[in-house]
Amino acid sequence: MATERYNPRASEPKWQKAWDAKKLFEADNDDPRPKYYVLEMFPYPSGRIHIGHTRNYTMGDVVARYKRAKGFNVLHPMGWDAFGMPAENAAMQNKVHPKDWTYQNIAAMREQLKVMGLSLDWAREFATCDVDYYHRQQMLFLDFVEKRLVTRKSSKVNWDPEDMTVLANEQVIDGRGWRSGALVEQRELTQWFFKITDYAQDLLDSLEGLDEWPEKVKLMQANWIGRSEGLLIRWPLATPVDGEDELEVYTTRPDTIFGASFMAVAADHSLAKKAAESNPALAKFIDEVRHMGTSVAALETAEKRGFDTGIRVVHPFDEAWTLPVYVANFVLMEYGTGAIFGCPSGDQRDLDFANRYGLPVIPVVMPEGENQGNFQIIEEAYVGDGVMINSRFLDGMKPDQAFDEVAKLLEQKTIGNRPVAERKVNFRLRDWGISRQRYWGCPIPMIHCEDCGVVPVPKADLPVRLPDDIEFDRPGNPLDRHPTWRHVKCPQCGKDARRETDTMDTFVDSSWYFARFTAPWANDPTDPKAATEWLPVDQYIG
Repeated sequence: MATERYNPRASEPKWQKAWDAKKLFEADNDDPRPKYYVLEMFPYPSGRIHIGHTRNYTMGDVVARYKRAKGFNVLHPMGWDAFGMPAENAAMQNKVHPKDWTYQNIAAMREQLKVMGLSLDWAREFATCDVDYYHRQQMLFLDFVEKRLVTRKSSKVNWDPEDMTVLANEQVIDGRGWRSGALVEQRELTQWFFKITDYAQDLLDSLEGLDEWPEKVKLMQANWIGRSEGLLIRWPLATPVDGEDELEVYTTRPDTIFGASFMAVAADHSLAKKAAESNPALAKFIDEVRHMGTSVAALETAEKRGFDTGIRVVHPFDEAWTLPVYVANFVLMEYGTGAIFGCPSGDQRDLDFANRYGLPVIPVVMPEGENQGNFQIIEEAYVGDGVMINSRFLDGMKPDQAFDEVAKLLEQKTIGNRPVAERKVNFRLRDWGISRQRYWGCPIPMIHCEDCGVVPVPKADLPVRLPDDIEFDRPGNPLDRHPTWRHVKCPQCGKDARRETDTMDTFVDSSWYFARFTAPWANDPTDPKAATEWLPVDQYIG
């Protein structure tokens, strides 16, 4: 009987070498057996694997080995999500090129993963910073341009004045940049966007087909898309302001219109800007709001603050009733029209705001069977169903009936030959801003010409490669400072022009790698035959 203790260091390299020699884990696209695609979220090459990597890739490996044993043709690939700001910051701190830093880390982590003995198809390995990969990503971008799914427009962004780049909402913590700690500024920048809002309803409808997805995840996705049906209402200004004579408000609760006690607009709303021109205190408040984070989480947890502009609007159903217009820190310009009407009795946020500023609270919906004489709203808004009260001709109706009645009446009323209100479907989903003012990312293949405007790089001229001779001696985008890279001839007129110096958000890189794995050697971004056979992924572990 053997008594020698098992020594994995002695035996595992032998068998791993044998597996590699026989190419046991390399998937064959022409294999006739049923397919099974196992995919884990591919890692950022930080230089060292951690327990989260070990956990995820072990789980995926168990599934992959089980399916192979059951007779499936298994695809279990590995790659690297390799672009991004950490590599650029490392370059500045350690005087090393981002490319060198990244590929050194990839080599170290590859070796660590191989020691684990995972049944990975290393023949399909790629990094998103490989020229071959971002070449195909640029091809996809130009396909989107041809299909008019890319737009360039001005947008409010979170700007880190120290790192000199745009930050996502989630990267703003207590008004400061997550890495630099600098106070974030709200700036208007011209950015590139993917028009994902064109697919808002399709995305929502497709959730119904995800039979095996957890209901919690599907609900999160539905809320993120955020479809709502409401009314766009025009509220006349009591006194016009610099040519503006009305305030448009989108609301999902027009039934509560008789409970309105204030209007609130975003800090970037045109009325707010005009009012601030003659009010230094308001201008200071607006500047403070612009330094806040703009994520939903930040707005929900922030103290509700406002500033009375002195502007008043006229109630659509009562010309003698006017309401104050506040600039509020919880209203986003990016949602609806950047303006709301506040009904404190039916919304906790509005109630907190009204109580803070001494505004009226008018109950307009109460539970059925409740005594109206005893029903009060003090510290907690009533957000349930019930019957309408204190709402004139709506009294006694259910809220959905009152919604339709308000819509019908305001659609019949007109201001300047336009209806006072119109039904509207709105989505919380926003177009995807992909511009980043950094070097270590996929170059956006567009060219700026004074005569021709913004034109795409011809596909024959791809890839637009990142230059290697870059200086990281100061913050900001090194591509803006490069002496030659940005200078190019216009492909349409031949005159001097300049390259786009923004690079793509790294989430673009990781949004399609699963499809590239099906045929990473293809000249096009994907091989339709291989993608059709392998997709969708059968088991994903994030």
